[in-house]
Amino acid sequence: MQRIRLRYTKRGRLRFTSHRDFQRAFERALRRAEVPMAYSAGFTPHPKVSYANAAPTGTGSEAEYLEIALTAERDPDKLRELLDESMPVGLDIVDAVVARTSGLADRLTASVWELRLDGVAPEDAERAVAAFNAAETVEVQRMAKNGMRTFDARSAVASLEAVSGTHSPQADRPTDQACAILRLVVRHVTPAVRPDDVLSGLRAVADLAPPVAAAVTRLAQGLFDEETGTVTDPLAPDREAVVTGNTTVAEAAAAKVPA
Repeated sequence: MQRIRLRYTKRGRLRFTSHRDFQRAFERALRRAEVPMAYSAGFTPHPKVSYANAAPTGTGSEAEYLEIALTAERDPDKLRELLDESMPVGLDIVDAVVARTSGLADRLTASVWELRLDGVAPEDAERAVAAFNAAETVEVQRMAKNGMRTFDARSAVASLEAVSGTHSPQADRPTDQACAILRLVVRHVTPAVRPDDVLSGLRAVADLAPPVAAAVTRLAQGLFDEETGTVTDPLAPDREAVVTGNTTVAEAAAAKVPA
């Protein structure tokens, strides 16, 4: 069995697709591309696809990840091309690697988000960001399965800044009008702190209320580096792993016991 890890996007109007919508489109693409999928056992077998930390419906993303299990080996680059051709434009398969290490989901510990606030002056956004960063805690509320829940949105935010520019090249709604753009790095904690929670926090500490819904795009997700404050590529360990027999150097080093 071969395992392939894929990175895909949600762009433009396709950001409104739900995770279930993507699953259906992806499984159709697997059939069209004649991918030799491994299937689960049981009365109703399903293709072995593992999804990791999907972005909320309505947000764009440049960094969604999944893993598939195959019954025969395939070249990851050719497989990526075949799958991308079979997917709707906007749901694009942009990267593929052979899974040579374990724990992809464990490497998704933080996300980089871009929040585009149309109708908000950049100086107002900068003041709100300064107030948010200066606060020790920022309590927000969100409706959960068991009712309204109150939690701290500040502790999960590794960095929040206002960036200059009229619009971002990643924006789902390009415009010639000036707007405020925020760059956010948030750790994946429990309960999860989402971009809309941070917007609620900005409203709570600085009365920042965009007149229209924010255009939110996930730019990256991966392992958070505490020293540099950056989010690293979660597929890098698979690219860098060198295969020796049936074991990678990374796996061998992890299993090695000192004499």
